Amino acid sequence: MQSSLATQGSAAIPEAEHRLEPSSKAQIDEALEVLTQHKQAWADASIDDRIDLLDALREGVARVAEEWVEASLQGKGIDPGSPYEAEEWLGGPAVLLRNIQLLQRSLRDFREHGAPCLPKPAFLGERGQVVAPVLPADGWDSFLFRGFKAEVWMQPEVRLEELEMTQAVFYREQAPVGKVALVLGAGNVSSIAPMDSLYKLFVEGQVVLLKMNPVNEYLGPILSDAFEALQEHGFFRIVYGGATEGEYMCQHPRVEEIHMTGSDKTHDAIVYGTGEEGAKRKTEDRPRLHKPLSSELGNVSPVIIVPGPWSDSDLAFQAENIASSLCNNAGFNCNAPRVIVQHAQWEKREVFLGALRGAFRKAEERHPYYPGAEERHRRYVEEHPYADQFGASGPGQVPWTLITHLNPEREDEICFTSEAWCGVTSEVGLSASSAVDYLERAVAFCNDKLWGTLAAQIIVHPRSLQDPAMASAVERAIGDLRYGGIAVNHWPGVLYGMASPTWGSFPGHPRNDIRSGSGVVHNTYMFDRAQKSVLRGPFRLFPKPPWFLGNRNAVAIGRQLTYFYADPSLVRLPGLLWTSLKG
Repeated sequence: MQSSLATQGSAAIPEAEHRLEPSSKAQIDEALEVLTQHKQAWADASIDDRIDLLDALREGVARVAEEWVEASLQGKGIDPGSPYEAEEWLGGPAVLLRNIQLLQRSLRDFREHGAPCLPKPAFLGERGQVVAPVLPADGWDSFLFRGFKAEVWMQPEVRLEELEMTQAVFYREQAPVGKVALVLGAGNVSSIAPMDSLYKLFVEGQVVLLKMNPVNEYLGPILSDAFEALQEHGFFRIVYGGATEGEYMCQHPRVEEIHMTGSDKTHDAIVYGTGEEGAKRKTEDRPRLHKPLSSELGNVSPVIIVPGPWSDSDLAFQAENIASSLCNNAGFNCNAPRVIVQHAQWEKREVFLGALRGAFRKAEERHPYYPGAEERHRRYVEEHPYADQFGASGPGQVPWTLITHLNPEREDEICFTSEAWCGVTSEVGLSASSAVDYLERAVAFCNDKLWGTLAAQIIVHPRSLQDPAMASAVERAIGDLRYGGIAVNHWPGVLYGMASPTWGSFPGHPRNDIRSGSGVVHNTYMFDRAQKSVLRGPFRLFPKPPWFLGNRNAVAIGRQLTYFYADPSLVRLPGLLWTSLKG
């Protein structure tokens, strides 16, 4: 696992002001009573019933999609029609509808074939690990995500001949026992809470009490409408509140399992308590919570730049690629690029930094809607007063910030040890005798010096891969990186959006050093013993992906993709493709 040097973790985030009245203890008790009464009925529900409920969910999400996006725009201070509106389509109803569609397919496969069917056969990778292709999941994906593929790598002990038995484990139980799960929702991306709920419901077979995060609790009534079919049967409930209500739910005797997305500090408060007593319990690993707890807790996400024969247009494209992934959602993503790693001797290192500065200058300013963003930004700039800042600064502003030429040997570097959780990224150069040696050093640096194990990115020119030594080094790097999601040439957020790969930390963190968390979500092929997911995409794309800053048609693509996933058909496909080509 990682060195003990990187121990600071994710940011401590102040609780947001409530827009909805927190649920009372009586309301929470009532919701848990209903779920408890119906948990066994859900565990016993037939595959056909589950597929029918997913149909109802699909219709429900499509029905509320416009309202969902409008509420998100208002909540985040985004002007309707702004290119940033696309984020709320793509990161909201579109990805949830894709998730629903893929879950339905897996359940049909289980009913008819005894396991979710992979799009291509699994195989043994170079390290002897079982590798399962999961993207493209179907012919639609082949059109929509041309050139992209994703795999789920299993834990080393999984054997190829037993892979099928590690899928859909809940559905293989002869006498499944109903359970009540508490999902503590995230406040940044609107699809996280409902997708986490889907995973507990349809992969693990548990009824769900979802507590909305105060940051985006305005979406609760809309999600309640979309999930009406599950609520009618007593399988799902939504409640509201902050830390006080969350503590009550976590300790409630009717809550049997918990999943959370958020900060490692929140995780530790739940497991060990707060203050001196909580710190002592954590040091001694004496938890006060004795329930299964899975979590996704953020990351200092690296981008490893592999030196190569990059043209000026290559430099500009990849600079826009990285800038787009930081600017997405105003920098409030756990997979945003936080440390750009470069070969110190690469002759194009400074040219690339210049291209990156140019991309940030073109980026529109964003409203820092997440609590504490200005204070977190101030900490980074105080430690690095010569940081490049792009855009207005002052009260209510967090300019895009690039901190370059960090010292890779510095043990207490805030950019390495703490997730900024705002529009801050950084760059470091590693000295090495060759590009291959550099890549090995970069992997060791990311594994040992950077906090977290959620997601990492490698960018490599296709001509570099024509060198067998470099191609082999890149494959070794993918295998050696201890991250739950690895993306080649593109933002790891794409892994999140595909839903068929797993999403979660690299396995193995002890609970008193939890870092990026434990367990996975999404994972629509329902693997029980996954280690990591790997996404590979083209070095350059035309047209620009809808998550790129310069895509002029991103909003139309997001809206059309949403309704395509609500009802995939050949009729909808030409319009979607034409809109994408105009981006």
